Amino acid sequence: MTAEQHPVTGLDEVVHQRVRLGILTIAHEARRAEFGYLRTQLDLTAGNLSKHLSVLEAAGLIELEKGYAGKRGRTWITLTPAGDVALAEEVGRLKALIARIETNPEAR
Repeated sequence: MTAEQHPVTGLDEVVHQRVRLGILTIAHEARRAEFGYLRTQLDLTAGNLSKHLSVLEAAGLIELEKGYAGKRGRTWITLTPAGDVALAEEVGRLKALIARIETNPEAR
């Protein structure tokens, strides 16, 4: 990002979308999140969550691991190194936006 660009221009559309940002954040905090836990925490249907996970997986930001807990099928989500970087960069851009607002309160 150059000095002339507004921080909003660097926001990543894949990461910044509310649900996907939530998925990445929870996966970062937990290091490994179970599908049902994400669905509950983000108040999503299974189909909606699956679509968002597909976008993140295609972007190389998460990995999905399928297995069993007892006899029940489970899916676990983990961040890839690229996912960690993308989340950190997005948080940095959001902090830059907040700093602009906080340092220029007269512009409200």
